[in-house]
Amino acid sequence: MPKKHYKPEEIVAKLRKVDVLVSQGQYIADAIRKIGVSEVTYCRWR
Repeated sequence: MPKKHYKPEEIVAKLRKVDVLVSQGQYIADAIRKIGVSEVTYCRWR
């Protein structure tokens, strides 16, 4: 299966989505799973 390449705008949108979900009380790991990326990818993007 080929890798998904995200555009910079998509990455920023996903990072903001995680911030919103965490501010609503979700755990970071659950929020990362909800946006559809791995924790390693999330940490690399940060």
